[in-house]
Amino acid sequence: MICQNCHKNLATVHVTEIVEIQESDGQAQKSAKEVSEQHLCEICAQTMDLPHTPASEHKTMADIWKLLQRSAQQNRQASGIVCPDCGMTLEEFRSKGRLGCPKDYEVFSAHVGGLLERVHGARRHVGRLPGVSDEELERMNAIDALEHDLEAAIREEAYERAARLRDEIQVLKAPAEAEREDEKRV
Repeated sequence: MICQNCHKNLATVHVTEIVEIQESDGQAQKSAKEVSEQHLCEICAQTMDLPHTPASEHKTMADIWKLLQRSAQQNRQASGIVCPDCGMTLEEFRSKGRLGCPKDYEVFSAHVGGLLERVHGARRHVGRLPGVSDEELERMNAIDALEHDLEAAIREEAYERAARLRDEIQVLKAPAEAEREDEKRV
């Protein structure tokens, strides 16, 4: 491609400029983007005082590393919540779907719950537990279901149903609480 300015040399600098144009037609404002491209040779680009890096200048690995670190630091500052231990941001967690360190569970707790619910269908473990009998697991699952119904009843302002559910939960929890009291006495 030939330089659009001098029409002689090979174009090595390509400038794309995007300008947002605000238009008003009396009632509403409309915004449109205008894109212009210039293809220039090195000499013409220098005379136009455009911000560019000459093609002959090579960056060292240290320069590239510094640029990457600066860019990562700017992204971390822009994304809000940051883990103090590993430096992971909320945006990184959302894009990767993985946490960086144990502290992230606390830092991103509000967002981890939503992810667990989407992936597993629940915020709590619902499978088998080691050292828990099938009857105990069934009782724990019944309590969880009743607590979920209780929350729904409170949201719907069905207070009579909520009181009945609260009483059922207390009855189911009573044997486990009695066992804990017995263990404390021993």
